[in-house]
Amino acid sequence: MSDRSESASRRLLGRLKQVLAEPAEGQERLNKIVRLIAEEMNTPVCSIYLFRDADTLELCATEGLKEEAVHETRMRLGEGLVGRVALRTQPINSADATKERGFRYMPETGEEIYSSFLGVPIQRLGERLGVLVVQSRESRKHSDDEVYAVEVVAMVLAEMNELGAFVGEGAALAAPHQQSVLLRGNIAQEGTAEGRAFLHEPRVVVTNPFADDSDIERKRLRDAIAALNTSIEEMLVGLGSAESDQRQVLEAYQMLSQSKGWVSRMEEDIGRGLSAEAAVEKEQSAARARMSRVLDAYLRERLQDLDDLSNRLLRLLTGQGADTGVEMPENPILIARNIGPGELLAYGRSLRGIVLEEGSVGSHATVVARALAIPLVINAKRITVEALSGDPILVDGEQGIVHLRPDEYVRNAFRDKMAMQAKAQERYASIRRVPATTVYGPTIALHMNAGLMADLPSLKSSGAEGVGLFRTELQFLVRNKVPRRAELAALYARVMDAAGERPVVFRTLDIGSDKVLPYMKPQDEPNPALGWRAIRVGLDRKGVLRMQLQALIRAANGRPLSVMFPFIAQYEEFSEARRHLLDQLEREEAMGHVLPESVEIGAMLETPSLAFAPRRFFEEADFISVGGNDLKQFFFAADRENELVRRRYDTLNLSFLTFLEGIVRRCEETRTPLSFCGEDAGRPLEAVCFAAIGFRSLSMRPASIGPVKHLLRRSNLEEVRDLIQDARQSGVQSVRADMMEWLGDLG
Repeated sequence: MSDRSESASRRLLGRLKQVLAEPAEGQERLNKIVRLIAEEMNTPVCSIYLFRDADTLELCATEGLKEEAVHETRMRLGEGLVGRVALRTQPINSADATKERGFRYMPETGEEIYSSFLGVPIQRLGERLGVLVVQSRESRKHSDDEVYAVEVVAMVLAEMNELGAFVGEGAALAAPHQQSVLLRGNIAQEGTAEGRAFLHEPRVVVTNPFADDSDIERKRLRDAIAALNTSIEEMLVGLGSAESDQRQVLEAYQMLSQSKGWVSRMEEDIGRGLSAEAAVEKEQSAARARMSRVLDAYLRERLQDLDDLSNRLLRLLTGQGADTGVEMPENPILIARNIGPGELLAYGRSLRGIVLEEGSVGSHATVVARALAIPLVINAKRITVEALSGDPILVDGEQGIVHLRPDEYVRNAFRDKMAMQAKAQERYASIRRVPATTVYGPTIALHMNAGLMADLPSLKSSGAEGVGLFRTELQFLVRNKVPRRAELAALYARVMDAAGERPVVFRTLDIGSDKVLPYMKPQDEPNPALGWRAIRVGLDRKGVLRMQLQALIRAANGRPLSVMFPFIAQYEEFSEARRHLLDQLEREEAMGHVLPESVEIGAMLETPSLAFAPRRFFEEADFISVGGNDLKQFFFAADRENELVRRRYDTLNLSFLTFLEGIVRRCEETRTPLSFCGEDAGRPLEAVCFAAIGFRSLSMRPASIGPVKHLLRRSNLEEVRDLIQDARQSGVQSVRADMMEWLGDLG
């Protein structure tokens, strides 16, 4: 880079700083900026296009094109060269725009006389804001220095837009973080909540993107990088020998922070006139843009590391740490890109709701949110960009919808919905202590799923008859090393104490797939849901399984103990796991420890293969629990993490109900107690159908027990059985439509 081009860039930014410092309305500022850029770059045309909505760009200011086209010329994302720049978040530098793929002529702008085209994205940390364009008559490609200069200016425009420098009339110039926004995500935990947004990691705001003295800014950058390296070194020194995976992450951070290319690019940006923090954010935006285009998992991981490293560096430079001093508002709704289980547990029940920009229905955060009964919406794109701490927000976990800064009409309608739900809960409370006895038929046992001590008070408040599934993996997920046997034994004992006379079924460690321990090396499997997980891990890592079984035996301390092994796919796996438990009982007795009063050993039926296991399996198992979430995804070959397919398949599909009936019959033949556990057990219509085909025990989240019991007590299972049989004979795919009609007649 020549001194001449560097000084030209600094001069451009210097003049831009003056323009932005002058008092002016947003439109007037934009007009001055395009004139300034055209003059400094000696080009007849400079234009700024900004997004008016997520998919539409609008010409907001121009020097050289027809003035009447401003706010009238619009194009979709990906349409024309401007739309392609925005879509790909990459510059287009063409000597002859008409020959470029995707070229679209806009006659109202008068651009037909201009051949060359240079467009660069205006973006901030991966958020598309618009496109900055320069054009000229002669057919020529702009130099690398010119492209670089326009990119630097685009970065400054993005920062100033965030600070509200271009507010004016029209959607494209609307003030940021002021408008009502409707965001659609995916349902991870049902429920509704109203409150105020609270950002888990508040965005760093660069208030001054300009460098008054480049030498001072370079020193600030170097000092911040030195401090960053020191903090990484301290964390490395503090790690134990067992924490090898964390060490690998920190060593990757260390390698990136010492990258000469990364540092030199930021120092070049400073030389062009950017402040140290603006230079860091420019590199971070470029990394995020690359991340969205990279398919290779390893490269994406390295870019993610670079993104995290840039965040740390920005917080050092700006002094805007994760703790900004902002108090948690009343009725907080947590906003985050993603969050670990330990961090979420630290917030606890103070949260009214959670909205994540990423996440999955089986993630650690989802498991904890369900345990805490906190409404959770995941994959709510742009929520961390749109929301500010303190913004009013409504979370509809029933529909996977988030209303940010809602208007009065939406707020009132939402409150009416919450009021109706509250009345329904009052109605359910009145039947809390009565059994779920169906009309002219059997009583269905309703149990709750749990995973935390915080769940246990729901045993009484929900009316659950016991804990049908206690997830033991949460205690492993929230630690950075394997918990000790004594810690686990104490925890399991407290669970039994809290349950009192009610039974608790402990499921052994169910890790792998989407639940990877922070201290367990990821296997990088092509299909983790079908891979090394649950009992497969336990039987291969027998030390952890034995330790957990010992902890459960000691926790029982003379009380009844129920243990369930997850993800059993064949009889031999159950037989081996059962033998491990019997061996540990013998060992504990030999050591003089008190044995449980009784021991029940069960299995989760989550794979179709186990339904066809030898009769001996059903005879040896003291009980079987159908794990509906996994069984359904394997039965339909539909990944429950994939929104494109998981909703295509209905639980009330007659082929699935017929398959479940086969399991019921096999358990009836061997008199093996059978239950259904999972999300579908907590849906009233599905629960009634399960009861009709022979299930006499259901396990679900505590909040579902009331509505399920309410419908069961009004249901004649003979009628439902007849409906299912009639639907089979009619040849329909699902009984849902008939059940909905039946429910309407029930009133």
